[in-house]
Amino acid sequence: MKKLILTLLLGAFVMAGAFAAPSTGSGTIAFVYFSATGTTERMAKNAAKEMGADIFEIQPVHKYTSADLNWHDKKSLSTIECNDPKSRPAIKAVVSERGAFDISAYDTVVVCYPIWWAYAPKIVYTFVESQNWSGKRLITLCTSGGSGLGRSGSDLTKFAKGADFKGGKDFTHGSGADIKKYIEGFLK
Repeated sequence: MKKLILTLLLGAFVMAGAFAAPSTGSGTIAFVYFSATGTTERMAKNAAKEMGADIFEIQPVHKYTSADLNWHDKKSLSTIECNDPKSRPAIKAVVSERGAFDISAYDTVVVCYPIWWAYAPKIVYTFVESQNWSGKRLITLCTSGGSGLGRSGSDLTKFAKGADFKGGKDFTHGSGADIKKYIEGFLK
């Protein structure tokens, strides 16, 4: 009977380890992304796969349509949000196949987003402000139609209270391997 109980306990510990967040040797890493068109999603998923990291999507309550993203229209939702420094669009969920995001399970969080009007979309600010960043490393990655990262990463850190901001970069044209090399430089 003791052997059976020990075997069951050992099996439970092994299974719990199988579902733990992946480790890169420098702590656990999560990629959290917002993508309205799929470009940032592809970049974030490729990078997370290359690193063996968890990936989470920031899902807005209001899914952005092509009309909402029309930067030529001063009345489009994205233009209105970007012109209002206090805008914080509601988040429906931050999820993956593993479930809801819990920052306490990670040492490093890589936030990935498109560049809208030289900044991260306001929903990314909503996410960053909702987390307890104490003791967490923050890295930002973006996709851009041409303006690059700019100050978007350092601007986000003003709202990520307690984060240890390591840096950020535009990886519109980078591969998962390029991103892995970039991030591993911060984790040494």
